[in-house]
Amino acid sequence: MAYQGRIDPSRLVFIDETWTKTNMAPLRGWAPCGQRLPGKAPHGHWKTMTFLAALRHDR
Repeated sequence: MAYQGRIDPSRLVFIDETWTKTNMAPLRGWAPCGQRLPGKAPHGHWKTMTFLAALRHDR
């Protein structure tokens, strides 16, 4: 805690990582009354996509 006061906020960079899979399909949606909602999802050819984001105080 004593060191925290000496940190220059303009030098901090916050990094976050998240992921999504390409086989994820919506579970719900809208369709005209009495009609079925068509949905598509890839079968067996999915991948995982990773996203990285960085945030700085001054930009």
